Amino acid sequence: MYTSSWCAYVLALAVLPRLVLAAPIPATVAPPTLSSSRTTKPKKGGVKLPFLRRRVVGRQTTQDDDVLGGTVGLGDNADLFYTVAVTVGDSTTSVNLDTGSSDLWVMSDACKTTQCQRSTAKPYDVTKSFKPTDNASVQLQYGDSVSGTHASGPVGRDTVTLAALTLKDQTLAAVDDTDNSAVQNGGAGIMGLGFPAQSFVQAAAINAEFNNPSGTDTFIEQTANYGPAVSRLILADMIDDPLFAVTLQRNTIDVSGQGEITIGQLPDEIDESNITWVPVRLYDPAEGGMAAPSFAPNEKYPLRWEVPIDAVFLDGQKLPTSTQSGAGLDTSIISGLIDTGNSLIRGPQDVVNNIYTKVSPAFAANSNSDPTLPCDAGHNLAFQIGGKMFPVDPRDFVSQNKQGDASTCIANNIVGTDAPSSGALFSWNLGDPFLKSNMVVFYYGNLTHPSVDPPRIGFVSLVPQNADDLLDDAVDDAQGAGGNFESKADAAPTASSLILETSSGASSSAASRTSSPSSTTSSSSPASTAKPQSSSTASGSAPAESTSSSSNAAPPSLRLPPLLGAWPSLLFVSLSMLSSLCIL
Repeated sequence: MYTSSWCAYVLALAVLPRLVLAAPIPATVAPPTLSSSRTTKPKKGGVKLPFLRRRVVGRQTTQDDDVLGGTVGLGDNADLFYTVAVTVGDSTTSVNLDTGSSDLWVMSDACKTTQCQRSTAKPYDVTKSFKPTDNASVQLQYGDSVSGTHASGPVGRDTVTLAALTLKDQTLAAVDDTDNSAVQNGGAGIMGLGFPAQSFVQAAAINAEFNNPSGTDTFIEQTANYGPAVSRLILADMIDDPLFAVTLQRNTIDVSGQGEITIGQLPDEIDESNITWVPVRLYDPAEGGMAAPSFAPNEKYPLRWEVPIDAVFLDGQKLPTSTQSGAGLDTSIISGLIDTGNSLIRGPQDVVNNIYTKVSPAFAANSNSDPTLPCDAGHNLAFQIGGKMFPVDPRDFVSQNKQGDASTCIANNIVGTDAPSSGALFSWNLGDPFLKSNMVVFYYGNLTHPSVDPPRIGFVSLVPQNADDLLDDAVDDAQGAGGNFESKADAAPTASSLILETSSGASSSAASRTSSPSSTTSSSSPASTAKPQSSSTASGSAPAESTSSSSNAAPPSLRLPPLLGAWPSLLFVSLSMLSSLCIL
């Protein structure tokens, strides 16, 4: 977000003392051992941690059944904005489902910005059950240098329910100033599902409550109390496995699929043998990561849901590797952020231009032209991950260019983005077009000791063998309907289900729970060719000194370590912090 000229100067200085050469990432990893596995005897209990001071909370129960997880459907506004219903206090609202950030925030009744005034969502009433944390607030930045937005407000606590799973005293921000599109299209905020290391709400609360503690010990120890919602569910042993799985529905071009998030268990219909597991990237402090705590000095922690990408293919041909790289970064390693909060696929501009040139005669003739192409061209963009191809469905590669024209479409679901940088080493951001084509399992592993059980992501392709034929059928249908493709908007369902382990055995069953009396609704709206730039990563406005006010405090990944008498190291870390403000 911070892209002024002084940032470029700071970034240049930051890489002079020490070039960041990222360690190789394994292509694949072994599947995690799941309590909910169908290949082994199911068992009750969540992730087991060596962290002895972990808070233990009893599971929610329904009569004689033990709760293993929860599931809820997703809302979808014409594939631009995916939402999930959450209950905060006594109010149920829809928020953007975002794996690219870590914090929960909702629009409060104090927000008077243009975006908030245009919102159709009911704002959060901070005078009811919100318990503010004294002297704690956040200023969050989302997106890249082109699409950046902000959200700021006080930090506090309230009871939060997601997918029928309830957490008391969940830390969140009551945003009173934002220009983020998350408060449009019926939404009222963001549910971040990332790792604690990128939680600026957690950092603000801990800095306020513990008087700006040095190091990272307190931050990691207190994640069970102040961390993101799913991380707290894991540490409190309230779910069976430390994971959630996401599928996204398709509401444009060819309406199909079912959007859903399942927390704590794999979805029932998934065959575990079909999941391709790959490691999540771990960051050391020299790469912009979180410093290890004293009780686990050799650990490296994940910042976000970032995985290695072997290669990128278009119509069966491997695309050349990008020459666009951040200063001092190893360009031989390609990685991607898996981001439900991003409505597009974002990649290196030179690779994106190469794709445009190959698929669009208009762009090939004039690079200033829009990348238009025949709607029924059926191009196959695929990402090789863990040695296996994961294609983007050809129905998700194109968008309607003009209303009333189902012959000429536009390839605007893929766009260029910023080069990799310290703290954000990924070159690709695989957003909703990719996620509509794949079911993704996000496995946190061991949150305090990642080396014991590393974080992983599992992929299952959902692209049917006849996807090209389905695109042709959709084009034919649109041409018979006045030249307009299907497009609709669905509100986030409020009815959710608990996943239960019955007292009679280890088999699980679902119990329906409704968090609000309002029912699922849907409406029809035309597809927009101008995609809103949803969140990809979040950052706080971090101070240059660790003793600054907690209102803008950054998480440990951006904090200065205790002074060790090594001035060169201190200089490097200081410059790295300043550079982080520029690139997040």
